[in-house]
Amino acid sequence: MPEITLQPVAWVRNSRLTTEDNGWGGLVSDIVLDPFLPEESLDGLDAFSHAEIIFCFHLVDGSEIVYGVRHPRENPAWPKVGIFAQRGRLRPNRLGLTVVRILRREGRSLLVEGLDAVDGTPVLDIKPVMEEFLPGGPVSQPDWSHELLKNYWSLPTGNEYDK
Repeated sequence: MPEITLQPVAWVRNSRLTTEDNGWGGLVSDIVLDPFLPEESLDGLDAFSHAEIIFCFHLVDGSEIVYGVRHPRENPAWPKVGIFAQRGRLRPNRLGLTVVRILRREGRSLLVEGLDAVDGTPVLDIKPVMEEFLPGGPVSQPDWSHELLKNYWSLPTGNEYDK
């Protein structure tokens, strides 16, 4: 397979230092453009309410990557499913994707809410969310995935952002 080389276009700045599974609600992040990109590359993005942020799970060690099946979050109550039926960070290419709410743009920075990435995360791409690219019909998912995510976007209960 040919090698693909990507260069971060921006970096995440926020108060979250660890990759906890839950408690991402309310986290505001500053996505700061890498110096190689001109400030104008963000022009017009703040006219959209949401953006898709594609990022690298840079803290995942190569030895942790899952290529086959596993119980999500290692919970035996949930079925073993392939890594591509999960959104976990232990993926072959370590790519994350999150839809965030755009709060505002400040020069070379985009302030967003709802990004489940830690401080220092490299951002590989930023795309506006457009209705025409959203699913046209109902979205379905298995029951275990609802249980897995029930506290994902809850507010942190303690000092999770400072661990």
